[in-house]
Amino acid sequence: MAKLSKKQKEAHAKIEKDKLYSVEEASALVKEITSAKFDASVDLAVRLGVDPRKANQMVRGVVTLPHGTGKDVKVLALVTPDKEAEATAAGADYVGLDEYLDKIKGGWTDVDVIITMPSVMGKLGPLGRVLGPRGLMPNPKTGTVTMEVAKAVTEVKAGKIDFKVDKTGIVHAAIGKVSFTPEKIADNAKELLDTLNKMKPAAAKGVYMKSIFMSSTMSPSVQLDPKTA
Repeated sequence: MAKLSKKQKEAHAKIEKDKLYSVEEASALVKEITSAKFDASVDLAVRLGVDPRKANQMVRGVVTLPHGTGKDVKVLALVTPDKEAEATAAGADYVGLDEYLDKIKGGWTDVDVIITMPSVMGKLGPLGRVLGPRGLMPNPKTGTVTMEVAKAVTEVKAGKIDFKVDKTGIVHAAIGKVSFTPEKIADNAKELLDTLNKMKPAAAKGVYMKSIFMSSTMSPSVQLDPKTA
């Protein structure tokens, strides 16, 4: 096991062993124990009492964080010519169709979100092997396949994120930056947790939120009390 640095030891020492923190306490503590020289992301990891292998227990959705993610999200709008001006005006970083499909075929994936139209999805199917593993394949369920292109671009730019429970039953999501105030981090965390609570599958039995951990890119994890979520 790698030895902890002095700063890492100091960070671990500030976390009370076996204590379950409130969202507000964790939000302040994560800022305090982060020593990174860059503006680190703040992340939540929520273990749910679901079996993701069963379709009726899959948890997937979108949430608009009230204070955004703090990240400059690069958006590619794959649209027909009649929608290009709309996408550009809404703030999409890249707008077009065939030329970007060719770039993706060549391995280009330098974007965070791809928004497209139902009529274009047929052209994206063959690119699933490139886009799928990177989480870039548009999906109607997350609002990234739509005729309301401008609205979709605006929402993503404003802090709309999508999440999906992984095969181990955990939802991972970036909810802000260490430069945010503790209040903004807490607001964003509560918005995600509230959304997850509302999405509890009827087929899920027993405890739904089993554990919640908050951390930054360079900090230890702080465990939250699921009862406060």
